[in-house]
Amino acid sequence: MHDLPTDWTALCALVFLLGMRHGFDADHLATIDGLTRLNRRRGAAFAGGCGALFSLGHGAVVLLIAALVGSASAQWVPPEWVDGFGSAVSIVFLLGLGVVNLRAVLAAAPGELVAPVGLKGRWLGRLAQARSPLGVAGVGALFALSFDTLSQSALFAATATQFGGVGRALVLGGLFVLGMLVTDGLNGWWIARLIARADQIAVVASRVMGAAVAGVSLLVAALGIARWTSPAFEAWTEGRELAFGTTVLAVIALGYGLALWLARRTRPMTHP
Repeated sequence: MHDLPTDWTALCALVFLLGMRHGFDADHLATIDGLTRLNRRRGAAFAGGCGALFSLGHGAVVLLIAALVGSASAQWVPPEWVDGFGSAVSIVFLLGLGVVNLRAVLAAAPGELVAPVGLKGRWLGRLAQARSPLGVAGVGALFALSFDTLSQSALFAATATQFGGVGRALVLGGLFVLGMLVTDGLNGWWIARLIARADQIAVVASRVMGAAVAGVSLLVAALGIARWTSPAFEAWTEGRELAFGTTVLAVIALGYGLALWLARRTRPMTHP
C-alpha cells in the first residue's frame, strides 16, 4: 500500500498514477489478452476495446466502494491492519506475477508470441471467456472483488473524506479509474495489433513488453518489501510517492517505446 500525501493536488496526481500502474498489473494484461484474442477470432467488432470495457467494469466497483466508504467514513475508519495486510497481499501477488511472466519470456520458443501470464483469471475459469461487451465489463468487475483492490479503494476514499466528504472520495475513485482506463485501453489496442500480425515484429514486441511487465512487477514488490522491512528506507521514501509512481510508469513507457522501435527496425522472417 502507500503513504498518501496530505496535499490534495499531490494526492490526486498520485492516485491517477496508481490507477495507471494498476492497469499494467500482469493479471489485467493476461485477462485482456485472452478476451481480445477470443473475441477477435469470433470477428467481434468490439475486440480491440476489450481493455477499455474490462477497465470500466473494474472501475464501477472501485467507484461503488469509494461512495460507500466516503458515506460511512464519519462513523467508520479502516483499521490499521488493513494497510499492512493489503501490502502483504500485493507483494505476494506481484512477486508471483513477476516470476511467472519472466519465466514465460525466457522459456518462449523462437518465433513464438509471448502472452502475459495471470493468476486471478485462472480462478474464474469459463467466466473469464466473455463474448459480449457487457460480459467483458463483468469480468473486470469480478477482478475488483479482491482484497488488494478493495482495501486500496477503501484507503483512498477514507483519505479523501478528510478533504470534504463523499464527493472528494468519488473524485479520487474517478481518477484511479481514469488512470486504469488509459493503460487497460492501450493494452487492448496493443494486443489487437499484435494478433493482427503474427510475424517476427510481433514476436519481438511481445517479448519486450513481457519483460517490462515482469520487471515492473518485481520492482514494485521489491520497493514494498524494502519499505516494510527497513524503517530507514521507509522514512527516506516519505514525500517521494509521486516520484516513485512516475518512475514505475516510466519503466513501462520505455518498454513500450522500445517494443515499437524494434518493431520498426525488425523485418519479418523470410523462408526459402
